[in-house]
Amino acid sequence: MSLVSIAREGSIAVVTIDNPPVNALGQALRQQLWDAVAALDADAAVQAVLLICAGRTFIAGADVSEFGKPPVAPHLPDVVARIEAAAKPWVAAIHGAALGGGFEVALGCRFRLALDSASVGLPEVGLGIVPGAGGTVRTPRVAGVAAAVDLVTGGKPLRAAKAQALGLIDAVVSGDLRAAAIAFAQEAIGKPLPLPASARPVVAPEAGFWDDQQAAITKRAKGEVAPLHALACLRKATEVPFAEAMAFERETFLALRGSDQAAALRHVFFAERAAPRPAHLGAAQPLPLRAAAVIGGGTMGAGIAAALRDAGLPVTLIERDAAALERGVTNLRAIFDGAVARGRLTEAQAAERLAGVTASTDYASLAGADLVIEAVFEEIGVKRAVFAQVAAVCRPDAVLATNTSYLDPAAIAQGVPNPARFIGLHFFSPANVMKLLEIVPTPDTSPDVLATGFALAKTLGKIPVQAGICEGFIGNRILKRYRAGAEALVRRGVAIAAVDAAMRGFGFAMGPFEAQDLGGLDIAFLQREAARATGQDVPETLGDLLVRAGRKGQKTGGGWYDYAPGQRKPQPSATVADLLADQIRAEGQMDGPAIAEHLVAEMAAEGQAILAEGIARQPADIDLVEIHGYGFPRWRGGPMFHAQNRAG
Repeated sequence: MSLVSIAREGSIAVVTIDNPPVNALGQALRQQLWDAVAALDADAAVQAVLLICAGRTFIAGADVSEFGKPPVAPHLPDVVARIEAAAKPWVAAIHGAALGGGFEVALGCRFRLALDSASVGLPEVGLGIVPGAGGTVRTPRVAGVAAAVDLVTGGKPLRAAKAQALGLIDAVVSGDLRAAAIAFAQEAIGKPLPLPASARPVVAPEAGFWDDQQAAITKRAKGEVAPLHALACLRKATEVPFAEAMAFERETFLALRGSDQAAALRHVFFAERAAPRPAHLGAAQPLPLRAAAVIGGGTMGAGIAAALRDAGLPVTLIERDAAALERGVTNLRAIFDGAVARGRLTEAQAAERLAGVTASTDYASLAGADLVIEAVFEEIGVKRAVFAQVAAVCRPDAVLATNTSYLDPAAIAQGVPNPARFIGLHFFSPANVMKLLEIVPTPDTSPDVLATGFALAKTLGKIPVQAGICEGFIGNRILKRYRAGAEALVRRGVAIAAVDAAMRGFGFAMGPFEAQDLGGLDIAFLQREAARATGQDVPETLGDLLVRAGRKGQKTGGGWYDYAPGQRKPQPSATVADLLADQIRAEGQMDGPAIAEHLVAEMAAEGQAILAEGIARQPADIDLVEIHGYGFPRWRGGPMFHAQNRAG
């Protein structure tokens, strides 16, 4: 099968790659590029070569089907070197995204043009590896060391204009890329050529640069090793000849490719890739989403409304009265103002976001909504009352969704006409930031409405996971087990601070007790109290003892820890020690890794129960929930992957 074709535009040979869907660099494509260089070098009529791609993107990276398998010749570093050493200069014409090996191929070309909508990047650290075809060696020679460190160790792509400013792209064009690139090549062949990237000098950074970067990346990586190895490759590129630096990069790439972290990150990559449209949706088709509405303008409702506006959907925001509506709009404005302050939106963009929100206390304004998301107080009577009003005014085909963390969506939907259109959507706070969306269909939810939930997640840039109905669904049910396991360790005599330190050491941003202090111990306490009020047998927790003593977390100046006024740094609490003294048995301490493995095993055990009950469809779904909703370190692969890897 031909993946590479060659056409002629006068003395310019146009090499077109056509390997849908993303022109991935599989072995067959690498071989055909290799052969094309030789064929065009031998053609005396060719003065320059234009490399361009068919379809929606330039070469977007490696062939994911080859992940985890031994590399097969011709190896990509050799292909890139062959293009760079070609007798005729190659010009890369980039549209879409040139990522990973795709951008390394472009770096092997003598010139690089890009459409103004294009992006380039070296995201390999996100897969637990480093660039393996010269990315760490050519980039500092083309763009300088500082820019190369940001690009390679951070892994985030750059838009074309930014890449041009750094010297990674020679020209940015709009309109007809092929015509612009041919004109560029024709002009270039009449002038002296720039040095190939491999022959360009690299300027060593100032004293202390590498130590500063090492410290910053170590802090940011939280146990992930690939960014630090990438930094080592970049440093080597400034200290030794090109060939020696290339050998070091390749050795590092191959060593990391077989590592546990790379395996974990590949697992997450494939899970994320499949999440937006899982196979079990079959032929179901999402319903049109042209206008949305949110009931409730509190923290969660405002966050959901902001996420919808970020995705370009017009939003109607409903509150019960004028005062609540004003607070809701204020909450929404604060979100957009915060994005401006952080440089993520311009003032004009923030104003446009807010202008797309219609605020009202009149449920009749929901008549045109394709989707209505309820985000009011977590009490079933309140939610049912909302949907009684919603159902009276909405179109019979409008999708109705409840945002709930614990309640049964089927119970909330009782009495709603056409219950096939009803679905649970569990957003995570802040809803405009957090990537996870648990999708909870009721027994009546139609396949098309379920598909609409997944399509909504894709529109919002979120990772969707389907969950069955149970208390807490997937994520909060595991969280409950995790917290109970942490409290059990404290009862055995393990220090609260030791548990938190162990989980930070494992890769979490915070331990379970620090996280509870931040969010508020009273939230889970009130849920347990509500269950007790219905006659359920809910054992007293250590957290209950603290809340009953007025310790609700940072907001009261103390929870599991003490907090100085205006400070967020947790301090060990003598008061907590006294309150819990008669609950603790001195059974000895555990070291940090043992604590972490014990608690992750608790998560995985609950995950197994969730799978057995059909609440989750597959282990990877549980891993995605924990990574994107609860801070489980991505490079560990999630609790189910981690447990399986440990067992294997």
